[in-house]
Amino acid sequence: MELHVLPTRTGAAAENMAVDFLLLQRQPAPTAIRFRNYEWRNPAFTFGFGQKAAWVREQLPPGERFDICRRPTGGGIVDHRQDWTYTLVIPREHELWEARATESYRIVHECLAQALRELDQPAALKKQSEEAAPAGPGVCFQRAELYDVIHERTGEKIAGAAQKRNKRGLLLQGSIWKPSVDLHDWDRFGALFAVALAQAAGVNALPAPWPDLDEDELSGLTEQYSSPEWIDYR
Repeated sequence: MELHVLPTRTGAAAENMAVDFLLLQRQPAPTAIRFRNYEWRNPAFTFGFGQKAAWVREQLPPGERFDICRRPTGGGIVDHRQDWTYTLVIPREHELWEARATESYRIVHECLAQALRELDQPAALKKQSEEAAPAGPGVCFQRAELYDVIHERTGEKIAGAAQKRNKRGLLLQGSIWKPSVDLHDWDRFGALFAVALAQAAGVNALPAPWPDLDEDELSGLTEQYSSPEWIDYR
């Protein structure tokens, strides 16, 4: 098995979510972990699959125009206007597919923190849950949860992620809040992060071409993810 580093692509919120889900659903063979960093065509917010859309809208900044989309994964509201976004897709044949959600979350974030530290960023993992933390997911970068990546000295949250596991594999969607770090070479960070992930998974990291996804299927799923029925599902 290998870790395939896919090319960076830019899309609207619904398209980015559709691509991530198809990378999970259309894993052509159990031979590769897929890793990608992607960008946003417009200012955007995404929110976890189980959240209520009405509550989400109450948390968003008024008077601004942006894309909004429900993710296929869980978690809180994520502001993508100044973030570095990535997705990791692990096939069910890899042992990480069987790991507890907290364990796979911890492993991925340890790799992320390691890559940041190699670039002289004081990153660490939050090792304790807040005893009086509010129940349920909220606005992502306002509060650090167990095994989120935080600033080692201030405790400010740097990175979070959300997961979806099904019979095909594990989808992890993650975000780094750029203003929380003093980092300018994000390409270098991405390369270090990919290497750390590959080492943790016991595989080699290799650049790979963009997978041959069915364009009609992608178009249909993008339309679904941009529809009011999907966004207001709950």
